[in-house]
This record gives sequence, structure tokens and C-alpha cells, in this order.
Amino acid sequence: MDRGVEWLARSGMEAPDQPDVPPVFGPGDGNLANYLWDGSRVQVVDFEDSGRSDRAFELAEITEHVASWVEQPLDVEAFLECFELTASESARLLQCRRLLALVWLFLLAFDDPDKPRNPPGTAERQARRLLDLLA
Repeated sequence: MDRGVEWLARSGMEAPDQPDVPPVFGPGDGNLANYLWDGSRVQVVDFEDSGRSDRAFELAEITEHVASWVEQPLDVEAFLECFELTASESARLLQCRRLLALVWLFLLAFDDPDKPRNPPGTAERQARRLLDLLA
């Protein structure tokens, strides 16, 4: 967590808008259960956290959501290759992935050990994911 917080302090993530990253309307919740795939297109079924966003943030939401890796891992590299991102979006994607990996580490660190919502060792695995993204 310390390395993640140190990164966040110098990341510049608090900048409101990035001119080279176009805004989009996004669902804001990367849980794969919120997306239905019929073999040719994706439909979003949960708009509770939706609003103004950008493609890089939305892709990071999906790739870093704990549901994308804890039991049936998403092939992140293959998934991201499906999108043609600008150089600015690609740079922002890495930053957003780091941010969301840190958020998930905080959430998992405070999981109730008496009533865990995730398999044992999930927080430790998340810490390794964050360190890999910070490398």
C-alpha cells in the first residue's frame, strides 16, 4: 500500500481533464457480471455508477476489477488488444489501472476475516498485481 500511495502522490491523477483523451459515457463499474456478451456485441446492464468517463478508465475498471481475475482470470493483454487506443489513452490506461489496483487493495485489506467476500489470499494477490503495475 505504501508504494501505491507514494505513486499516487506524484501521479498527477487529480488533473480534471486531459485534452487528448476524449470523454465518453461509461458504466463506471468493471464487474464482468454487468456486461452481457451475445457472441457479437456487449450490452451493459448496470448503470448505477455511470457518468462522464473516458475509454482508458472504463477499460481499467474492467481489467482491474477483482471479478476479472480472482477465479476465472481475464486475459488482459488479449482483451486490451481489441481496442485501438491513442497514445494518450494508452498512457492514461496504465495510470488508471494502477489507481484502480490500489483502490482494490484498500478494499480487500479491510475484508472482514470472519465473513470474507473473497477467497483467502486475495488481498496478497492484489498487492502483487499492484506492485507489477508499478514496476
